[in-house]
Amino acid sequence: MSKSGMPDPMARRLGYALKRAQHALRTQIDAGLRPLGLTAPQYAVLTAIELDPGISNAALARAAFVKPPTMQGIVGNLEREGLLRRVADPNHGRILKGVLTAKGQRTLLRAHTLVTEIEASMIAAMSPGEITHLTEFLLECANSLTDSS
Repeated sequence: MSKSGMPDPMARRLGYALKRAQHALRTQIDAGLRPLGLTAPQYAVLTAIELDPGISNAALARAAFVKPPTMQGIVGNLEREGLLRRVADPNHGRILKGVLTAKGQRTLLRAHTLVTEIEASMIAAMSPGEITHLTEFLLECANSLTDSS
């Protein structure tokens, strides 16, 4: 029996190990962000807007791994909390683009620090080369599954 409580043959399967690591990471990120009043999807949205101001809701949904209707609620909550505001696109008045507020920028900076610390604890036992290779392998796995669907 593994630490996860799953019989060893299953616990050693790549998909199970990957999901277990993702779940542990998500649990830690949610706990770390909770004092800031954020969830992991909200953090993903704020980060995406920081990197690409005016990003579409469909792209935000993909970045946060949620469905587009769910994204409407996330963006609305972030707007109500004063972390972002939506402004009309100058080229298309019906499109609203999200931009971070000053409060959103401050909150996101604190969130980045917390998430970076959590990620650092996750990979503390790995060398820089191992981290690079693991990242490349995981991206290759995701691309293989995405490209085939």
